[in-house]
Amino acid sequence: MFEGKEFQILEIMKIHFIAIGGSAMHNLAIAMHLKGFSVTGSDDEIVEPSRSRLEANDILPPVAGWFPEKLDAEIDAVILGMHARADNPELVKASELGLKIYSYPEYIYEQSKKKIRIVVGGSHGKTTITAMIIHVLHAAGIDCDYLVGAQLEGFSTMVKLTHDAKIMVIEGDEYLSSPIDRRPKFHLYHPNIAILSGIAWDHINVFPTFENYVEQFRIFVKLIEQGGSLIFCNEDKEVNSVASDARQDVHLFPYGIPGYVIEKGVTILQDPLTGHRYPLLIFGEHNLMNLNGARLVCNCVGVSDPDFYRFISTFKGAARRLEVVGRGKTFNVYKDFAHSPSKLKATTAAVKKQFPGRRLIACMELHTFSSLNPEFLSEYKESMSLADEAYVYYNPHTIEHKKLEALSVEQVKEAFGGNNLKVLTSSAELSSLLHAKSWKESNLLMMSSGNFDGMDIKLLAESLKED
Repeated sequence: MFEGKEFQILEIMKIHFIAIGGSAMHNLAIAMHLKGFSVTGSDDEIVEPSRSRLEANDILPPVAGWFPEKLDAEIDAVILGMHARADNPELVKASELGLKIYSYPEYIYEQSKKKIRIVVGGSHGKTTITAMIIHVLHAAGIDCDYLVGAQLEGFSTMVKLTHDAKIMVIEGDEYLSSPIDRRPKFHLYHPNIAILSGIAWDHINVFPTFENYVEQFRIFVKLIEQGGSLIFCNEDKEVNSVASDARQDVHLFPYGIPGYVIEKGVTILQDPLTGHRYPLLIFGEHNLMNLNGARLVCNCVGVSDPDFYRFISTFKGAARRLEVVGRGKTFNVYKDFAHSPSKLKATTAAVKKQFPGRRLIACMELHTFSSLNPEFLSEYKESMSLADEAYVYYNPHTIEHKKLEALSVEQVKEAFGGNNLKVLTSSAELSSLLHAKSWKESNLLMMSSGNFDGMDIKLLAESLKED
């Protein structure tokens, strides 16, 4: 569909990263270092795994803190992370020197603007769809650059930027680009091929109303390149509405849940044309929708359906997306990034449907700004109702740190609803409660964008008993 595209890379040799320790920032720094650029950076705190990975590539700042003297007129570009403040002393110095300052999404576009850009947008499923596309293209021998929000098995970094790849696959986050650039990240990428997985209100600290949030996706669709493609989930009412406003030159490809069966705990996909059956390593209708969207994207760059099905059957999933962290004879322990209402519903439903004969104990942590906001809590109503037992954990100190209004256990319980739910404010109490259970014919699902205040879920899984 996009043959004969001219290819050229903007050459920038000396780059400085302000807030180099961030998840995306340190991966971008490593990618540019591997590309042969001279990379420096600063941060006031760098934690694992960023620290070890920067150190392994010899670009870990020797001392924590901000050092304006690191910046001079010889620097070709400064990349500003979201963690830095608008009054950061290095940012002030860069501005005084008249240096070119990019947010990381802005810089990703600069490095990919002569490539075919595949941008994955949506409130949920972005990381998984991006990972599926990368996995299939790699298996098909199609070289691509990428930006993805989780570690993928078989790939050393979460960002790859090269001179040679003609395609770049980008996870398109709708959050803000930087402290001085308030545009959503995915507005900066200008896709040739865009995909929208779903729309469910999030980031209420930035988008105070649902209408304002949906408008960001309408803008995203308007920014698709002339003659580009929009692949969209037609089972989502809001996505359908947004897609209906696409320009006439944009090619529309709707998708939904493909045909499948579950046999002995394994999801099997059936090719509707050939009838061939493909056992999958992943499960859940939300993941099957993600898979179908990824298939249509891969079709656009030359991968046939039979090849896609064959390659996707070896996909194990992205880190912290229904990731199996432990198994017993009759139980599994899953770790998942789910934290918003729509993600909790989809993930809980997936595990319950895959193992209907097992009890499901589901735990989630209120950790994000939105989830800890009393005005947003009601969005979680019945989001864990399919679990046999549900536990919601939050740390009151996190609320204080985020300078939010205090929450009571009663408020949270009322917001979630259901007789199957208990609210806890101590991760130690949650751990003790889980250890005390018999896990025969049961599954444990741990859902959080945090870490339950340092709980080692793999160690927890290893210590659970079936009797």
